Amino acid sequence: MIENLQSLLLGFQTALSVGNLFICMVGIIVGTLVGALPGIGPTGAVAILLPASYSLGPAGALILLAGIYYGTQYGGTITSVLMRVPGESASVVTTFDGYEMAKQGRAGVALGIAAIGSFIGGTLSIVGLMFLGPVLADYALAFGPAEYFGLMVLALSLITAFTGKSMVRGLIATIFGLLLGTVGDDVISGDPRLTFGSAGLLDGIQFLPVAVGLFGVSEMIESVLQKGGMEILRTEFGFRKVLPSVADFVKSIGAILRGTVLGFFTGILPGAGATIASFLSYGVEQKVSRTPERFGKGAIEGVAGPETANNASTGGAFIPMLSLGIPGSGTTAVLLGAFLMFGLQPGPALFREAPDVVWGLIASMYIGNVALLVINVGFIPLIVRLMDVIKPYMRLVVMILAIVGVYSFRNTVLDVVVMLLFAVIGYFMKKYDFPQAPVVLGLILGDRAEQSLRQALSISNNDPSILFHTPLSAVLLIAAAASFLLPLLSRAWKRKKETTPA
Repeated sequence: MIENLQSLLLGFQTALSVGNLFICMVGIIVGTLVGALPGIGPTGAVAILLPASYSLGPAGALILLAGIYYGTQYGGTITSVLMRVPGESASVVTTFDGYEMAKQGRAGVALGIAAIGSFIGGTLSIVGLMFLGPVLADYALAFGPAEYFGLMVLALSLITAFTGKSMVRGLIATIFGLLLGTVGDDVISGDPRLTFGSAGLLDGIQFLPVAVGLFGVSEMIESVLQKGGMEILRTEFGFRKVLPSVADFVKSIGAILRGTVLGFFTGILPGAGATIASFLSYGVEQKVSRTPERFGKGAIEGVAGPETANNASTGGAFIPMLSLGIPGSGTTAVLLGAFLMFGLQPGPALFREAPDVVWGLIASMYIGNVALLVINVGFIPLIVRLMDVIKPYMRLVVMILAIVGVYSFRNTVLDVVVMLLFAVIGYFMKKYDFPQAPVVLGLILGDRAEQSLRQALSISNNDPSILFHTPLSAVLLIAAAASFLLPLLSRAWKRKKETTPA
């Protein structure tokens, strides 16, 4: 521990140099702005700026790219709360309650608690990165295909948290999402599936256009058909009104702490990422709440937990990348390329060969999290006021952001067409009370679950018992079954109590 603290002091000497401090500020500001723009996301932003960062040297380049990474995690919150348009995939869950809070005049509070939760989750995850990295990275390596399948099934089973009053509608939406995940090349054989001869669908249906269409553009359709103004931001603009009250913070602190743990551990697992962390956090919060009916109607815990989780996952994602050279997310895969670009090989030897770079990067994350909190809380009133000024043009602004962002994702018109198609689907789903979130989660997890399952069965010569061979995979599947069955048993018990004469 003393050695780690001494190394961290060395890192702060690197990070607090005038040049690197300026680079860190630029990174988090750019990340926040990019995160608010639907379409690019952290991976795209880091990849685009990777060549330009070469002239900054290894420490400066990595500090800049890391600042963009965790800056985008908060930036996506802005459009999710103010416009119900997720800036990036991990912010989808924030639209459920964040936008509802905005409609109730509490947009500032939603953004404020998101900033505070992001700061706490991000900072604690960096502490975990410092002290628990090697141990947890070794444990993550124990995950084989069976364990990954169990994790995916557990995440899908939590879909019951999003099914609303009708579990049948929720399951239909989930199956629809899983079917969408099968479009494209077969994960094992490479044969095309459900592409209907379209070369553009060989890579599958992308998450981003589906999410923006379902959660953003569908809202535009509804507001136009209702012939009313788009409902945005009925809130006070004063700085004090942005800060959560003591009561709000008390409600949120449990969600923030749980989100930190969930996000950190999920971030460690390669491929899991911030999106799964935020969905898991939301599902957990609804299940532990004594008033789960508040979720989806402006529950502050529904903002605090997922926002904390997606930021905590960034620290976790660095653990396998720095310690073992295994990227824990798409963005850390690009960052791995940045290390290699400078001739540095992530792994155990990296801490000995380039301590100034590694610990400078870790120290800059502490600085960046503090700066991110100050900048975002301080400028929330300005952001809210700006959104109110452009309110008459909001539909046009949202459509431009959606189309430009989705098109820039892969530079293909097909993604824009998919977005518009799912905008119409999202409108009718909302009209007929079908939950939209299960579609998105099914699409995200479907191909990963299928790939893990088929890999596990291939290893065992199609013996399904391999899914229970290790205690970890068995526990995950049992937890998934319990998560699915307990709500059914609870509802059956309530019905029995209501029909039983006193």
